[in-house]
Amino acid sequence: MTTVFSNAPDGARRRFLQTTAASALATFSGLDFAQSADAERQFAPQAGNWRTFEVTTRIEIAAPQGATRVWLPVPSVNSDWQKSLESSFSSNGRASMAADGHYGARMLYAEFAAENTKPYVELTSRIQTQNRSQDWSKKGVAAESAQALAQWTQATHLIPVDGIVRDTAKKATEGAKTDVEKAQKLFDWIVQNTYREPKVRGCGEGDIAAMLETGNLGGKCADLNALFVGLCRSVGLPARDVYGLRIAPSAFGYKELGGIPAKLQGAQHCRAEVYLAGYGWVAMDPADVAKVMRQETAQWIKDPKNPVVAPVNKVLFGGWEGNWMAFNNAHDVALPHSTGPKLGFLMYPHAETAAGRLDPYAPDAFKYQISAKEILA
Repeated sequence: MTTVFSNAPDGARRRFLQTTAASALATFSGLDFAQSADAERQFAPQAGNWRTFEVTTRIEIAAPQGATRVWLPVPSVNSDWQKSLESSFSSNGRASMAADGHYGARMLYAEFAAENTKPYVELTSRIQTQNRSQDWSKKGVAAESAQALAQWTQATHLIPVDGIVRDTAKKATEGAKTDVEKAQKLFDWIVQNTYREPKVRGCGEGDIAAMLETGNLGGKCADLNALFVGLCRSVGLPARDVYGLRIAPSAFGYKELGGIPAKLQGAQHCRAEVYLAGYGWVAMDPADVAKVMRQETAQWIKDPKNPVVAPVNKVLFGGWEGNWMAFNNAHDVALPHSTGPKLGFLMYPHAETAAGRLDPYAPDAFKYQISAKEILA
């Protein structure tokens, strides 16, 4: 049975098109985007053009033991850069929509009886997304209330805002007179002092106090962007992680800043936003600067002024490319009906059997596949 639900804003509820429209993405997997490290690269995403995608996740539990439960993140963000529209799902178990009570992160929950030897669930979500590009010459965005912003300055289990986190942020922002200057100094601190560590599993865990206390500042996006968010919050700048998935190649040829639509397992990526008075929520992604420095070329680039890195370093303070969809901003997520602990964040599929939780960072053993296709008008 297939069930359709909508998460669209302004009553934009409509059925999915039952179509096999060809994707506009040719995956580019056979193209070689490698460019000389001494050649100036271009990275200039501009807002304005909306793109529509369908993203499908299919889970087939290969070795169920006893009752089985599955949770899949569903796009929950509606903003001036993303519209989370309809989703449909099918399963041979009992499936329904659920949500995190605090952050409103939506998820699909499915449960299967012990006698079900081949549990499966498939979720397809339609979203629209566009590039973000901050015009720093213009202010005037209506201010959000202090109450609305309060939760984005508070600590979470993995993101404290006192002690070594605050001490580090104060030192890094010394001399900054405005919130924009503070944010820029903290962004630069992440780029200059942390690094992408490819050996970290998944997107990392985001335990920022442990990173600072041990001096081990290597990690992936859930580590580096969480550290940026924590540093911002500790000096009074509202900030939040945005957990999502790369769904298409980069239009600018950066192989590390895009996904292969036919195979998106491992394409999870979190970004960040900082609230700046007069500008509203502003896009940030210092972790992707670190990724380009470490993995875009065969040689590890250490200088953010390098011509391969410089365009990305400039743009990702205030912008990002719309070849990515957001799931949610949630931390400390309690999965409904789960027997396990809370999650630091919800960005991967999760499942439990009588033997415990499956490893979300091992899609081949877990048995899940994620793919995307672009829907043409």
